[in-house]
Amino acid sequence: MADIIQLLPDSIANQIAAGEVVQRPASVVKELLENSIDSGATQIKLIVKESGKSLIQVIDNGCGMSATDARMSFERHATSKIRSAQDLFAIRTMGFRGEAMASIAAIAHVEMRTRLHKNELGNKLVVEASEFVKQEPCQCTGGTNISVKNLFFNVPARRNFLKSNAVEMRHILDEFQRVALANTDIFFSLHHNGSEIFHLPPTNLRQRIVGIFGNATNQKLVPVNEDTDVISISGFIGKPAFARKTRGEQIFFVNQRFIKSGYLHHAVMMAYEELLPKDTFPMYTIFFEIDPARIDINVHPTKQEIKFDDERMVYNYLKVAVRHALGRHNVTPTLDFDQETSFLASKNFGLPFKVGSQEDFEKEMSQERERTVGVGSKINAPQNGDTFAPVSEREKSNLQNWQQLFEGLEELKEENPMPASGDDGASITIQSKWSGEDELDDESGSFSLQKKEPYQIHASYIVSQIKSGFILIDQQAAHERILYERYLADMENKDSSTQKELFPKTIGLSPADAAVMQEILPEVNSLGFDIQDFGDNSFIIHGIPANLVGHNNQVRIIETLLQQFQQNLELKLSTTDNIARSAARSAAIKRSQILNVKEMQELIDKLFACTMPFKSPSGRSTFLTYELEELEEQFK
Repeated sequence: MADIIQLLPDSIANQIAAGEVVQRPASVVKELLENSIDSGATQIKLIVKESGKSLIQVIDNGCGMSATDARMSFERHATSKIRSAQDLFAIRTMGFRGEAMASIAAIAHVEMRTRLHKNELGNKLVVEASEFVKQEPCQCTGGTNISVKNLFFNVPARRNFLKSNAVEMRHILDEFQRVALANTDIFFSLHHNGSEIFHLPPTNLRQRIVGIFGNATNQKLVPVNEDTDVISISGFIGKPAFARKTRGEQIFFVNQRFIKSGYLHHAVMMAYEELLPKDTFPMYTIFFEIDPARIDINVHPTKQEIKFDDERMVYNYLKVAVRHALGRHNVTPTLDFDQETSFLASKNFGLPFKVGSQEDFEKEMSQERERTVGVGSKINAPQNGDTFAPVSEREKSNLQNWQQLFEGLEELKEENPMPASGDDGASITIQSKWSGEDELDDESGSFSLQKKEPYQIHASYIVSQIKSGFILIDQQAAHERILYERYLADMENKDSSTQKELFPKTIGLSPADAAVMQEILPEVNSLGFDIQDFGDNSFIIHGIPANLVGHNNQVRIIETLLQQFQQNLELKLSTTDNIARSAARSAAIKRSQILNVKEMQELIDKLFACTMPFKSPSGRSTFLTYELEELEEQFK
């Protein structure tokens, strides 16, 4: 039998490696930015077009490369970061495998311009599908300028699997933010389709977080700082009151390298135990400094998963550090009553008695009972030591009215004594002036109709009686369905009404959220909002849809709309459908909101007038039907 095993050509091997290293445009951004950091750059500029599908360009002022090094950088397993296997246990650089540039060059058109600072001329290289097309001297600035064009041009299957531009740009922003947070001493800028999204000068960590996530983040931050002999933990966590229902602002760094760890995330959530609302996540940016010999980062091609030699120790240190930070800044409740002087300074908590001894407490409570249930002089003449204000004229008038209402009750009772229950256990009957009269004429049947008004249980669900039993309605899911169909119709017909604000409100967003808001602003305004771009990542709310007039926090509605919109980006929805879903979710009534009978009935009527009343836009059931036969079976 002839030999059948053969060595794969480098071009094919590089494409296979690219499948692991380069999964989407954001992967290229990550690798190029990390190479710039390892080169010692102090200024890094990222330029992106069409969410990286047509161009990803990184310009830095790092050390640059010679002509030989520039060509060698595109070879597989060529690196300047390590020399021996022992170096794997003392890695401080971002990259070390020597696969990134070869993988990128295998599935894109790459152009590199690089120059050593001591040289007068640099070098230009052009690589297409692992083939060197051109290498020549050129004039360029000190450092490296790499352009990656037409990503996956020779792997159409991989290109077809790319998501929409909005989704891919979201991933690029995530990678950029992580690198920028880990390197606060470096200037970063990001340009997308000719617009500058981020401009981040060198600063401290707090200011870098504010620069990335928006000015409103500053008041949410709580510093974390714990040093031990084994590990150092630092960074910032968010206050529980500002926790969000969507994830994305939870970031760990180990020795300046971003990692993903559900285990460490669980430690943070345990530290916030009983401080967070259900299904919400706090923001945090936490840095670990640990001896490289105690970790293994050579676990995953993306280097975002690492192994600790003692994970339980790191878990406990992190949980304690977060708890200490929350306690030091009075975020968690304290049991040290001696320090809670603010309670004593308050005016009796708004309660009808003074703060004092147990004797005083019982005495004042006794006086309060006499005032509320006593009659006559008890209520009009305060006792000695009574701390209450004198009875007002209005209270005296109310008391007289109550006394007049019950005047003659004793005489009436003597004249018409109530019959006692008989020996046969028959119940007592109360006579009225209609007793003994003939039955009222009820030909219409109106008196025999059962009361069918809906009612709420747990301020979250509505019970409505039907002929065959009853239905149980989820008020939030039902309202989401109603608003979703209304918003779709409004955007199609463009006839939504707007309620102008007497005092316009300004909302400040992070650069990433502001870019998304600018993109979807026309569709949002077609729902009835009147929002204008104010510049500097700020927007002014001049009006809201007429059906949202009852909502007090319009700014919160916009923020939630953006969160929901970005959360739905992974779903292949049209922009119109995504905005309608997001707006419905943010504006719908929530669980624990009390409704009156009229509001409940209106909600039921509008729900069953929808074209698809059975499900909410997210796919949850809006109501459940219970038959009488099912109930009877339950009681057998």
